[in-house]
Amino acid sequence: METDFAIEVKNLTRDFGDFRAVDDLSFQVRRGEIFGFLGPNGAGKSTTIHLLTGLLQPTSGSGQVAGLDLAREAKRIKRQIGYMSQRFSLYEDLTVEENLLFFGGIYGLSPARARERAQELLSLMDLSERRRDLTRHLAKGLRQRLALASAIIHEPAILFLDEPTSGVDPVSRWNFWDLIYDMADAGVTTLVTSHYLDEDEFCDKLALLHQGRLIALGAPQELKETMAGEILAIHCDRLDEAFEVVRSLPPVTSAAIFGNRLHVAAANPEQAQVMVREALKARQISIRRLTPVSPTLEDAFIAMISRVRGV
Repeated sequence: METDFAIEVKNLTRDFGDFRAVDDLSFQVRRGEIFGFLGPNGAGKSTTIHLLTGLLQPTSGSGQVAGLDLAREAKRIKRQIGYMSQRFSLYEDLTVEENLLFFGGIYGLSPARARERAQELLSLMDLSERRRDLTRHLAKGLRQRLALASAIIHEPAILFLDEPTSGVDPVSRWNFWDLIYDMADAGVTTLVTSHYLDEDEFCDKLALLHQGRLIALGAPQELKETMAGEILAIHCDRLDEAFEVVRSLPPVTSAAIFGNRLHVAAANPEQAQVMVREALKARQISIRRLTPVSPTLEDAFIAMISRVRGV
């Protein structure tokens, strides 16, 4: 019986010898949802995607993707999904159009249907004028679009994107997200990992992973609301030294360097302001500006990771 969920996993675990890469994950992804994985390097994001796409078998736990069992029907899952990794798995000695036709054949499309879909996608991705160009000559943003087209040529209902915008220029990143939104509007379920927290704001729901475990799950605004009150943004001299001073103050729950400033979270922001000013003055660190600001997703991310690590 069909459910509202495109992906469902329960107690999903994957070990590599004595190392547990994915630890007892349970979550659901609704049909047509854009679901984001975020977490530091080594958190288990890519391993989880490899489990969900049938590239790895779980050590224990269960799950379904497109109604198919992860453990018993991995080969069938691969036919039902699209998968795009950060490495853009394209054939550089083929032209843009030849890559699309090749992947159409891999996914079992007839030659006629593969040609038809290739024309549709060349137009959709604004690649029609580059159809005869060798793939190795494409700029990275164009290769990204071609990789996405190759992943969806068979019209999958579920799309997995593993850091698809890594190393791509900002304009290409936003154009790429426009395409993801268009597909979501058409009912495609998308699970995406990204190192760019500004991109994660575009997801309907986010799962925060740390050392293979799920430590937070919710809409971006819900995760930000876990940061009660305001954040102190501190512009000061000797930023690294100031960070070490501020992070050890009793009312401070988390601190991080954001570009040319510190962001500090505290249970009592007013008390923290006084203590921060006194502590930095004692170290002769000049404060140019100290202002309360609304928490960002990155603030929430850092605070949650800090709590789990006990720092």
